[in-house]
Amino acid sequence: MELRLLRSFVVLAEELHFGRAAERLCIVQPALSMQLRTLENELGVVLFDRDRHRVELSSAGRVFLPEAQATLDQARRAVQRVRAAEAGEIGVLRLGFVSSVLPAYLPRLIRALRARHPGIELELKDMPTPDQLGALKANLIDFGFVRLPVDDKRVTTRTVLEEPFIVVLPAGHALCALSEITPGELAAHPAFCLARRFAPGFYDEFMSAMRFCGAPLTIIQELGEYTTMSALVAAGMGLGVVPQLAMAAKPENVEIRPLLLPESLSRVGAAWTDLDTPIKRVFSRFLGRTEADLVADEKAG
Repeated sequence: MELRLLRSFVVLAEELHFGRAAERLCIVQPALSMQLRTLENELGVVLFDRDRHRVELSSAGRVFLPEAQATLDQARRAVQRVRAAEAGEIGVLRLGFVSSVLPAYLPRLIRALRARHPGIELELKDMPTPDQLGALKANLIDFGFVRLPVDDKRVTTRTVLEEPFIVVLPAGHALCALSEITPGELAAHPAFCLARRFAPGFYDEFMSAMRFCGAPLTIIQELGEYTTMSALVAAGMGLGVVPQLAMAAKPENVEIRPLLLPESLSRVGAAWTDLDTPIKRVFSRFLGRTEADLVADEKAG
């Protein structure tokens, strides 16, 4: 059954006049009459009771009309969706992320994406940086949010977030008396830090910055999660060094001080291997929005 026949039937049912219906359809009246006969022959029913003076839906036509309208509506939706998919406006994106972007950056990004591209759905996976790089290359995720730098020529990255380092202290620690902490002051106290295997480039860059300041960090223990680190600090077991946004929610019995580490910032980057689909290209353009842009969008909203 051709959609054009259904469309002609619906228009004629709305107009109940062959001349007006033909005009709306941009065809001549004999062509409309032929289309109606073709449809009635295909269905084996009479859809209109008609004579020289009137046109009315038959009982079969009244039953058929809502079904024909629903079929045309579904066809229109199908066209709209396939065009939106080709434009990258609908579909599913699989995103990996390091857990420390969850408190602040990632929620802002998701809200802004939904506002601008409501047809894009997200599948989110909390993964350390090396696992994300492997998943990208195996096509298990489309984009990752990883700790930079990344040394892998098969992966493209773009910095999306820069943040200073902070020192997380148990309440009552001697360094709580300071408003900010220098690398030398930090080095005098053993500290927790993120384990190298979870972000090798990030770990090496931070340790190099500390050594450059003449204050190599003394490590109590390397950990896999900043939430674990903050819990141990709150228990009085030591202090920790974390990116600022990783401590968006400060636990009880914990104090936070800036770490004065000149020209050294924690960086998170979006990572991908290719932009081979429309939805990936749309998202890559969206990633040009900075953290400041996302905050401004929220305030404006």
